[in-house]
Parts: sequence; C-alpha cells; structure tokens
Amino acid sequence: MNNLLDIIKQRRSIRSFKDTPILKEVIDKLADALIWAPSAGNLQSRKFYFVTDKKVKEQLVEAALGQSFIADAPLVVVGCADLGRVKGRYENRGTTLYAPQDVAASVQNLLLVAHEQGLGTVWVGAFDEDAVSQVMKLPDTLRPVTIVPVGYPAKTPKAPPRLSKEEVITSI
Repeated sequence: MNNLLDIIKQRRSIRSFKDTPILKEVIDKLADALIWAPSAGNLQSRKFYFVTDKKVKEQLVEAALGQSFIADAPLVVVGCADLGRVKGRYENRGTTLYAPQDVAASVQNLLLVAHEQGLGTVWVGAFDEDAVSQVMKLPDTLRPVTIVPVGYPAKTPKAPPRLSKEEVITSI
C-alpha cells in the first residue's frame, strides 16, 4: 500500500477518461472524503453535486468554456461554497475566503482518495459561475467553486516540473 506522500506525488490531472462506470462503494468513499475535510469553525460551508446525467454534463462543458473532457467522465462533482452557512458567523471573510477554502480542503481529499481508488480527476476552475449556477439550478446562497470530472484514466501524463523547496518555503 502506498503512503500518503506517495499518493500525493503520483496523482495527476486527468483529462481523458475510459467509459467505465464507477462502483457505488467507490463513490461512497469519495463522498466520505469530501465530508471529512476540515472546515472553518466546523461550519462545513460546502455543498457538492454528483452529476452523472449526460445532458447536464454537456451543459457544464458549455459553462466551462468548451472543456469537452468534462462530459466524458462518468462522474462530475460540482463543488459549491455555502455562503448562507458561513455568513452569519464570519461575515465577508467567511463568504469570500472561508467557504471557498472549505470547498478546496474537501476537493483535495476527493482528489487523493480518487487516485488511491485508481480514478483520475482534474480540478476545473475555468468556468462561467453564472452559467454553472443556472445549469445546476443553484440557490443564491451557493457559489460554484470547482468542477471535478472523475473517472478511470484513459492516459496518465508525466509529472509536471515543480518549484524547488527553496523557492516555495521560507524559514523564519
């Protein structure tokens, strides 16, 4: 079994998927990964939509500036910041920072568990928020933060270069 750092280093952004369904038990693990992430004040100001409907996935492609690989994934996760859940406690900082961070922490868990299960994912942030909100029929209290296609990789790219530890980390 791989340790967590190996899983982190091996994970790649996958934009080409096999037409293989994902088992319910694996989808349940992905859901657990999402809900067990840390959150600001434990408010859990996030909401996720698991999309399998082909028509909705195609509408998400349009909202995501034509990124066609989204529709090819058997599962697409739309991660939303729940602004209503956080606003009363943290005001503007909660809605502009904490709620999107809650989504980000959850999605990182999802990416890692998906990789551990042999699945590929890619974090999609390039999309028209209003269009995604319309496609997903989101209430005003939910802000779409990411679209994550999930499926078995048809091909896996090599690791991209990383900045050195010295370039990224400053010890004080």
